[in-house]
Amino acid sequence: MTARPLERLYGIHPILEALRAADRQFDGIYLQQGRKGREVEEILRLSRNQRIRLDFRPREALDRMAGSSHHQGAVGMVAAKPYVSLDDILQAASREKAPLLLILDGIEDPHNLGAILRTAEAAGTHGVILPERRAIGLTATVAKASAGAIEYLPVARVTNLSRTIERLRDANFWIYALDVKGTQNYLAVDYTGPIALVIGGEGRGVRPLVADHCDGRVHIPMSGRVASLNASVAAGILLYEVLRQRARGATLMPGGTE
Repeated sequence: MTARPLERLYGIHPILEALRAADRQFDGIYLQQGRKGREVEEILRLSRNQRIRLDFRPREALDRMAGSSHHQGAVGMVAAKPYVSLDDILQAASREKAPLLLILDGIEDPHNLGAILRTAEAAGTHGVILPERRAIGLTATVAKASAGAIEYLPVARVTNLSRTIERLRDANFWIYALDVKGTQNYLAVDYTGPIALVIGGEGRGVRPLVADHCDGRVHIPMSGRVASLNASVAAGILLYEVLRQRARGATLMPGGTE
């Protein structure tokens, strides 16, 4: 069996969440000499329990290992986060009363992707779908930006988003693309059933061919002079509208208004 390539995982919180999830293969964990605290103690305990090599090293050594000084005194060498298959996500979603999926079309900034994954996990999203091309994957920078959310959120990579959307429609999902030119206000749509939300990449948004396969295009009203929102902010607004509707037991018709 070929070993997975190792990546660097930076930061106390991402490393701690990876240890708690216990589904990442650590080659070693390196902490800054003199680093103390409750979270460090938990890293030490979990490392011992999972028989992971742990060393304390000077900050300068961690700077060289991380390639920067933004590591919070903690660097982990881990196997790259494995992706799940689309079938895995659909199978898991079938066990939910109202599954919620997020499709990201061309997010290229790792910090944006990490922030989106952090919000998606907090909002109870059941899976995220990424395209294989022209999009960032699950890198160490993404893991750090997600503040550990990457450890709990199933992520699949697919070759064709349009065909993936058709599969989701066959599985009774309603799919809505967030588009600045969308004809529906995002507040006027029912998100209480099986839903997949499509968020586009920085600058270009959702590609027309992908949007054409969706059931509708929604927009977030803008009152200022800026034409669009950051992708992670827009995703957060949309995801928490889903939570709001489900919390109050909305009874809208799909694609309709109250």
